[in-house]
Formats: sequence, C-alpha cells, structure tokens
Amino acid sequence: MVEIQARPAADTPPLAPRNPLPYRRTIAALRSFIEGHQQLRDAGGPISRMVLGPRWLIPPVLLITSPQGARDVLGRRDAVSDRGGALSMVELRRLMGGNLLNLPHERWLPRRRTLQPMFTKQNVPRYAGHMAAAAQSIADGWADGATIDLDSACRAITLRALGRSVFGLDLDEHAAEVGPALRVSLSWIADRSTQPVKFPQWVPTPGQRRARAANARLHRLAAEILDAVRLDPDRDAPLVRALIESRDPDTGRRLSDDEICDELVLFILAGHDTTSTTLCYSLWALGRDPDLAARVYEEVAALGPRTLAPEDVPNLEITVRVLHEALRLCPPAAGAPRLLNEEITVDGYRAEAGTMAVVNFYAMHRDPDLWDDPLTFDPDRFTPERSAGRNRWQYLPFGGGPRSCVGDHFAMLEATLALATIVREVSVLALHDDFRVETPFTVVAAEPIPARVTRRAAP
Repeated sequence: MVEIQARPAADTPPLAPRNPLPYRRTIAALRSFIEGHQQLRDAGGPISRMVLGPRWLIPPVLLITSPQGARDVLGRRDAVSDRGGALSMVELRRLMGGNLLNLPHERWLPRRRTLQPMFTKQNVPRYAGHMAAAAQSIADGWADGATIDLDSACRAITLRALGRSVFGLDLDEHAAEVGPALRVSLSWIADRSTQPVKFPQWVPTPGQRRARAANARLHRLAAEILDAVRLDPDRDAPLVRALIESRDPDTGRRLSDDEICDELVLFILAGHDTTSTTLCYSLWALGRDPDLAARVYEEVAALGPRTLAPEDVPNLEITVRVLHEALRLCPPAAGAPRLLNEEITVDGYRAEAGTMAVVNFYAMHRDPDLWDDPLTFDPDRFTPERSAGRNRWQYLPFGGGPRSCVGDHFAMLEATLALATIVREVSVLALHDDFRVETPFTVVAAEPIPARVTRRAAP
C-alpha cells in the first residue's frame, strides 16, 4: 500500500529548502562547525535542511545562520527546543555525566534553578579575588623580549584563576593533564555526534578507551577538589561550597557527590577552554594592532599600579569592547544544537518535530549581510552608538534563550581583569598573522600562537 501524505494547508509554511551539497560532502561538512558549516551556508543559504538517512537512524538536520532563525529556535521553551536531546549532548552526557550543559529539559530545569543564584551579577564578584592575581603571576614570569605561546599562557592563567578563586585548590600541577584530557574526550564526542552509524559507547574501541581514560582523569581531579574542600572547612572555595550547600528551591534536594563532580568537570572545561581562547585571541589581535593596544594600555594605566578588582570594570570600556570583538570573531561555542520536540516555524520555514536544529554562531558573526567589514577586528563596532538598533540575536557569544551560558558574567569578569592586567605589564607583538582554530568541541587554537613580549617600564 502506498502511503499518501496529507497536503499541507495553504497557510502552512513550507519546509526549509534541501541543502544542495552532495551527501558525502554534506557529511564531511557537518563535522566542521567552521569551514564545513560555512560551505553548507554558502550552498543552501541561511536556513537549509539535510536528510542524512532514515529518521529511525538519524534525525534530519536544520542549519540556521540567521538572527530570526536563532531567535525562533533558541528563544523557545526548553521543553520545545531541547539542548539536552541534541546528539552531541547525549554523547557528552553518556561519557562525562549530566551537567548544566547537557542535561535534558526535565533534569536540567531543577539543576538550573539550584545553580543560577551562584552566577548572578551580584554574586560573581565574590569569586573574582584571584583573577587579576593569576594573570599578574604568569606575566611576572615573562622575561623582557621573550617569545611565548599565547595559547599555553592563557590556559595557565585561566586554570590558575579558576583553581584559586572558585575551587580552593592550586591546579598548576594539573595543567599538563587537563588540556589533553579535555581534548581527547571532547574530540571523541564530536566525532561520534556526526557519525550516522556508530558502535555503542560501551564497545571498547581504541578511541572509546582513550576517551574513558581521559574522562576518568578529569573526574578524579573533580573528586580531589571536592574532598579537599570537605576536609578543610576554612578553605576558600566559594563555588564548591555553593554546590555542596545548594538545594533545589522547590524540593529542597541537595546535589549528590557524583552530580557535584559532573558540574566541576564542566567548570574545568569552561574555565580552561573557553575563557582562555577568548583571552588568547584578544592578545593576538592587540599584538597585530599597536594603536589599539596603546588605547587599551592608556585606559588600564589610568587606574594605577594596584591589583585590579571587579569595581574597576566600568572604567575598562575599551578593554571590554576588545573582548566582545574577540568573542564575535572567535566565539567559545561555534554553534548550538537543539532537538525540536514540536513542529515550529523557523525564519518562515516549517521545522518538523524530531529535527536537529543547529544554530551556527561562527558563521552568523562573520556574515557580511549582518556586519560591516566582518573579518576586520574592530572593537569600536560595540560602542553604544554603533550598537544601536543591532539585532540582539545576531551576536550570541554565550548563546541565547533559557539555556544561554549560566557563567557569562563570570567569564567576562575573569577575561576583563586578566586582559587588563597583562596589557599593563607587557606589550605583545604577534608573530603570526593567522589565528587558526579547530572545534574538537569548543573553539580552540589549532596550533601555538607565538608572540614576543616586551616589559613596560615602571611608571
């Protein structure tokens, strides 16, 4: 018997156009949130649909690079447009445990209610005590005229700041293992997420064994952090103590130790990969533009030689704009996947329930239809005058909607104080004109970023 599908009503939006790239090129392109998704966007426009196989095997994919499309997907209630149901989030949860990033809606909502108070603008400054000090201590070790790798240096800064400000533990001795463990785990997850056919996670392939070993190292570190805080009631570890003491506001339930460790691994990821790359890109950009670097230095120098603090941020307007421009050109997450649990309209097109919608921030942030001279590093595009009238859904460095990044205030405060502190101590000369990136999961530098540092004369 031939199944006859009902014809949509006249006022029903059409399905998004099928992306014209051939199947094999489409599969390859989906594995790269950067070059590949740009190829898909160039071929199919800001909204395009890909059918990769039968629905029972893999859902259709909707690629979105328009502000209205981003709003239509990310601005929905999480029960309708669920990040936790996305393939990459399912794989992440199976390997690394459930956390604010990857939990499905019904489990995410109580966790978000529990943790949200820790990251309000009012509470985040409590965690900022070591941010500027970490940057200062790393910069103090740079000899005048030395060549450094900005990527490694920024990872050291953010891991030191994270450990001393919120974990209550010196993580310096773990720096060599954290980065590789994250890269191995997240690369494996990213690869699995784009494979139409794959072995179950429990099948002991070489990649699976490496990923599980790397994840075990991260969870052992999280357990060490938690045990150290429990054993020392005087240890200054505000985030860990907040996790221990937090209760669901509706049920009064506390987080288990396993749940706390799952969240700590997420914060290690966020603090190590995302903020460090933003800081690295900012320093690299300043290292290619002496006039802009001089403007930032004059702004910071006007505050004097003391250790910078959260209350200084309102006086660091140019510094903050530099970070916003770095977040535009090199967003921590290249995009955001959502599983659509209901049929919705996305920028004028019908998206069926069961579709995997992917909003690509990287492509949208570089779209010449949305930004003037989009590939030029121009922090002044974020002045109030030039920002007036801009669609707030075309700039999404921390995502948007109910599942936007809970730590955005923390990340911006950390990066602002670190960048200002470094610029006050040294001038940076970037030795490469390119900042190549890759996306093992988040956006990271694909190779070392060499730069020469010159110490500034004492005022």
